[in-house]
Amino acid sequence: MTVSHGCLRLLGAFAFFTLTLGFAAQANASEDEKKLGRELFTERASPPCAICHTLADAQSDGTIGPDLDQLKPDHTRVMAVIRSGMGAMPAYEALSDDEVDALATYVSTATSN
Repeated sequence: MTVSHGCLRLLGAFAFFTLTLGFAAQANASEDEKKLGRELFTERASPPCAICHTLADAQSDGTIGPDLDQLKPDHTRVMAVIRSGMGAMPAYEALSDDEVDALATYVSTATSN
């Protein structure tokens, strides 16, 4: 079976288009996740993280909990603390897995700059 150059070009274009859509969807999902994480941090979590923590990206200056800009916690650490609590910070049991992941992604990326 022989494949013409036209068919190969068409297959190549299709593959490129599919990959491009995949990367665009991933970028949008990432932006949506960061937006959700910021909303949870500033207002939607109960209580909102911004009440206790300083985080420049969220324009928060709480002094009860650690300054997250200085602490620079990674994603895994943020997830663990959200799930289990730490010191005076409660565990956020009402948050879904997706919300916890979005919040951890937001905090870890906002503090890594």
